[in-house]
Amino acid sequence: MIATSIIALLVFLVLALSILFFPHFQFADLGRHHHHHFSIKIDTYWIITLVGAFILVLVAQTPLQNIASSFISDTAINPLKILALFFSMTFLSIFLDEVGLFRFLAKKAVSIAKTNQLSLFLILYLLTSFLTVFTSNDVVILTLTPFICFFCKNTKINPIPYLVSEFAAANTWSMMFIIGNPTNIYLGTSAGIDFISYFKVMAVPTVMAGLVELAIIYFIFRKDLKKTLEPQEDDYQIESKIDLFAGVTVLSVCLIFLVISNYIGIEMYLVSTICALFLLVFIIILRLIQKKNWGYLTNSVKRLPYQLIFFVLSMFMIVVCLRYVGISEKFAEVLGDQNVIWTYGFSSFLTANLMNNIPMSIFYSTIPGGLTGPTYLQAIYATIIGSNIGAFLTPVGALAGIMFTQLVEQNEIKYRFLDFVKYGAIIAIPTITVALAGLLLMLH
Repeated sequence: MIATSIIALLVFLVLALSILFFPHFQFADLGRHHHHHFSIKIDTYWIITLVGAFILVLVAQTPLQNIASSFISDTAINPLKILALFFSMTFLSIFLDEVGLFRFLAKKAVSIAKTNQLSLFLILYLLTSFLTVFTSNDVVILTLTPFICFFCKNTKINPIPYLVSEFAAANTWSMMFIIGNPTNIYLGTSAGIDFISYFKVMAVPTVMAGLVELAIIYFIFRKDLKKTLEPQEDDYQIESKIDLFAGVTVLSVCLIFLVISNYIGIEMYLVSTICALFLLVFIIILRLIQKKNWGYLTNSVKRLPYQLIFFVLSMFMIVVCLRYVGISEKFAEVLGDQNVIWTYGFSSFLTANLMNNIPMSIFYSTIPGGLTGPTYLQAIYATIIGSNIGAFLTPVGALAGIMFTQLVEQNEIKYRFLDFVKYGAIIAIPTITVALAGLLLMLH
């Protein structure tokens, strides 16, 4: 057990360091001899976990049938089902982004605010929150971050208040629905929680956390937000109305069926996968008829986070090893069965920043097995809150943090690791406290 623990800790340490200091390898100018310049960028986080997983399987001497059976088990915790749900929902979100919906709404927000920075700040916070609730926090961050950087440069205003509020909103309002974050999906489905039951419990903690967080961010940046900004003339239009209509319709139908999935006896991953495939087939047929504009579709397929497959599956293998040697049980003993909302909430919040929130969620889903009834559900919901809000304490907390810091850097905006942690701590600690208090309110 000791050897397994040490190696697991080393894997998580190297993972955290790679996220901070060498997030990717770049192979540049591969096409030099053919007059085509292209470069390949490979993220390091999934390579480290994949290598770590294989080392751990050997050291812990985990029987291969243990690993294989967990991959093919017909349970909600099957990682392949969870990946299917996550990827299909991400495809629907990315397609709407490619069609230009998010950018169109962001431009509208700017035109409504005119010259008032406080109005702009509030509208963008609400827009981020709204989009995150109905799509996915990762896609919202990928879309709105470059937009905010570009807009703030053009109007010569400080981008930091907007970037901080966007990142915090995306990782707080993602708690509202079970589909808002891969960690919600993983923890929720592992505990057999359906869409409606989840929403009934999490709506109040999410709203409470969102309001407190908004007040704190406003208080920190109130001086910046008093300055006026130059009005922007921009009539950005969506080119393909039929693609937009198809994307919004399929997403709406998908959400309706996710809500009732438990009542009609269809698993959530099947609902979202069928909807994503329907959209894919519909758009392919449409393109064959129109004979033009394959860009939206090909870009949507290209932009899917394929590296996440290796990351989730290798992390799943690591957790199977930890459970096999009894580390999960030891950890459960340390956390105990008293005040689980606070112990699981705060410990998961901190653990996410040591090993990233996806592996933390996979690990934590195995811990509260000894808890029963209401106490078990309290631990799961508290961990979901920790996994979301933990994302804005440090960039290690979530993959969204890694993408966000890379995008800010690419747009040449000074926002160092220490800045991220400083604002993260000031906002995240009161926000998670309020969210956990809201959870206590709902479950007692």
